[in-house]
Amino acid sequence: MPREHLLKIGVSGVRGVVGEFLTPSLTLSFAQAFGTYVGGGRVVVGRDTRTSGPMLQHAVHCGLLAAGCDVVDVGVLPTPTMQIYVEHIRARGGIGLTASHNPPEYNALKLFNAEGQFFNHYERNELLDLYHQRDFAQAQNAAIGHVRRDDGTAKSIHIGRVLAKVDADRIKRRKFKVALDAVNGAGSVMTPEFLTDSLGCRLDAISIDPTKVFPRIAEPRPDTLGDLTALVQKSGADVGFAQDPDADRLAIADETGRVVDNDDVLALAVLRALAVVPGDVVVNLTTSSAIDDIAKTFHRRVYRTPVGEANVVDTMRAVRAAIGGEGSAGGVIFPAVQLCRDSYIAMAFLLDLMAETGQTVSQLVASLPAYTRNSGKVPFTHGRLGGLMQALEEGFPEAEADRSDGLKLIWPDRWLHVRASNTEPLLRLAVEARDGERASALYDTAWKLLTSL
Repeated sequence: MPREHLLKIGVSGVRGVVGEFLTPSLTLSFAQAFGTYVGGGRVVVGRDTRTSGPMLQHAVHCGLLAAGCDVVDVGVLPTPTMQIYVEHIRARGGIGLTASHNPPEYNALKLFNAEGQFFNHYERNELLDLYHQRDFAQAQNAAIGHVRRDDGTAKSIHIGRVLAKVDADRIKRRKFKVALDAVNGAGSVMTPEFLTDSLGCRLDAISIDPTKVFPRIAEPRPDTLGDLTALVQKSGADVGFAQDPDADRLAIADETGRVVDNDDVLALAVLRALAVVPGDVVVNLTTSSAIDDIAKTFHRRVYRTPVGEANVVDTMRAVRAAIGGEGSAGGVIFPAVQLCRDSYIAMAFLLDLMAETGQTVSQLVASLPAYTRNSGKVPFTHGRLGGLMQALEEGFPEAEADRSDGLKLIWPDRWLHVRASNTEPLLRLAVEARDGERASALYDTAWKLLTSL
């Protein structure tokens, strides 16, 4: 991989391979810039279970103390749980040490504002400018803050908010058998307790030891979840859940062990949410049209944004949406709990839907609007992006064009979306159609056009 992809300092914080690229000294400086920007006060710090976590955690503590902040260390904690806690205690902000679904050699600093949300566009740019200027606050002896631990409060707050939005007693009465793969990540302890103690499930779990390394590829995809599939089949589970290392993403396996498409996971959550709360829906441009079909049955509107959680959240706030998310990323965002991706509300919504309807996961998925989706990556040379997009648009002159994030071409029964990757010299191509043959034909035509130029 090229060097420039091994460390990225940008509007979302710092991400990179730990060691030569993401170092303790760089981490300390960025944390000091963050502490300077928020102006002192309490800052929450948490992490996932990566080997590099404790080392970088100390560096973050040092940077924040140097800037005159008080540190509230919550230890190993899911990202959405930390975001809820930041908002609940009215901290100045938070720093989560997690590279989410990236491989274990990576780590990152996720940055949260006082509302427990990712910085908006202006906050991100201001912080980045401050970091590069390196004009940091330097606390003198009497102004140096303190570090305190809080290991339990955040979990209880998060679980309490989730339980308030579902019928927990109804779920408990069903005594669902659940298989879990927590990838030895931040949800390794909290998730089993949530499923058994809070929702009364019978649990068969793997990879729930936060002291061990990730036993599989961090991103929970169908090709990485063979152990979960086997566990569902062996245990006779009603459903299987898989999280990524910071527990904001969720993958689901049905009662046969088949991993459900992430767009269908989001569609089921939207179906449940719109039945109980008012408001519209916000998703990104690559999320399935099944969301639009479901929203129509509730007489709700769907807003679409460029890809990226921050883009979805910004629009959700503006329109006061009931629910949102990104289908391809396995992310459900339910603002009545918190404006962030949250695997816990996603699990609770599905179990509640199963308890209410008496249907299995496969039956619920089969009841959703049917679409076929294809996706892939197309290499391209820098400097040729504009020409490729123009050629693609000219190749389908009858389609409606949306240029808000790359190029999305839309027909009444199908669409294709092409956008440049944020980290690699390639295009991400996604296609959806009601008919499988039409989806394949559209994908093949677009692929040939993009690779022939």
